[in-house]
Amino acid sequence: MSGTSGAADKVAVVVDGRSLTLTNLAKVLYPEVGFTKAEVLDYYQRISPVLLPHVAGRPMTLKRYPEGVDGQSFFQKHAPAGTPDWVATVDVASRSSRPVASQQNDGTVTHVIMDDLPTLMWAANLASLELHVPMWRVAQRRVSAGSGREVVPGHGEARPDLLVFDLDPGPPATIVECCRVAEALRPVLASAGLEPLAKTSGGKGLQLYAKVSGITAEQASDQAKSFAQELERARPDLVTSRMTKSLRPGKVLIDWSQNNGSKTTIAPYSLRARQRPTVSTPVSWDEVEACASPQDLLFTAHEVPGRVAAAGDLFAALLLRRHCGYSRTVESSTMRPSRVICSNSARSTQPCRRSCSSTSRSGSPAVRPVARK
Repeated sequence: MSGTSGAADKVAVVVDGRSLTLTNLAKVLYPEVGFTKAEVLDYYQRISPVLLPHVAGRPMTLKRYPEGVDGQSFFQKHAPAGTPDWVATVDVASRSSRPVASQQNDGTVTHVIMDDLPTLMWAANLASLELHVPMWRVAQRRVSAGSGREVVPGHGEARPDLLVFDLDPGPPATIVECCRVAEALRPVLASAGLEPLAKTSGGKGLQLYAKVSGITAEQASDQAKSFAQELERARPDLVTSRMTKSLRPGKVLIDWSQNNGSKTTIAPYSLRARQRPTVSTPVSWDEVEACASPQDLLFTAHEVPGRVAAAGDLFAALLLRRHCGYSRTVESSTMRPSRVICSNSARSTQPCRRSCSSTSRSGSPAVRPVARK
């Protein structure tokens, strides 16, 4: 199988019926380990069955690294110029919206909605290593593709389906101390009827999530702040709920402010722009309790698909039934190398020629190269 382009660094593919041209596939985006754009695309396709349900309907903010993790980066909130007309978007009212090239500033931000594999592959091809989402979703009827528009009310009116606690260690504390704080926070949340689950940040911290409903983002922030302050009073030696720098050394900040409707948090299974391609990875409570070294909860793009194949999505309990459509492919299609790029060739610019595949919801290969005419 081969692409239609004669250029060595371009491959035309069809992703679930959508045409894309993948570019600069041999470009190294993680120089320390030689991890290429091809491997970024390969990872995101392989992990898509479990990643997509968690970001579906959430206004996406992409963090792009066109020159790799050692180069300049930028947050892409507005859907960029040239976005394909099949990419779903939503216009969110925002008082802080700034004008951007080729778009009229009417007090809204046009966010990408990443509900499908083609959109994920399109974003990854833009070197969007990190995917950031809020704790709330947009109703499906308000998501549009093409020219249709409906402005969603501002962040202050958002109705979250998740509550998040971002546990951030102040040196010399590490994720080990974050785990001890998570263990202490768990029964506090349970006493309020919440069932928290944990994931790594993909960096130095840990995050706890719990399902909520029927509250505004402001109420969610207030609740999270109350829980954080309760634990701070109980464990002042280990916990702070305030961002004051002088309070941070050796303690774990419980950052409750991520529940603000205008803020975003790294998505489950997203890559992180570190020296290695680490992943924000759901972990079990057994793993949290057993953590004795930062290396115990450090997972990379090479490891995470295997974890999912073995244990499933450890964040699945956070999904509402209507968001679980993508998850069903995990049981019938294990995490296998994709047909976009050969996963065993870090600098390959050609589609994989081996008998590997990635199955779409229809049962046919999700991504295939375009046949040469």
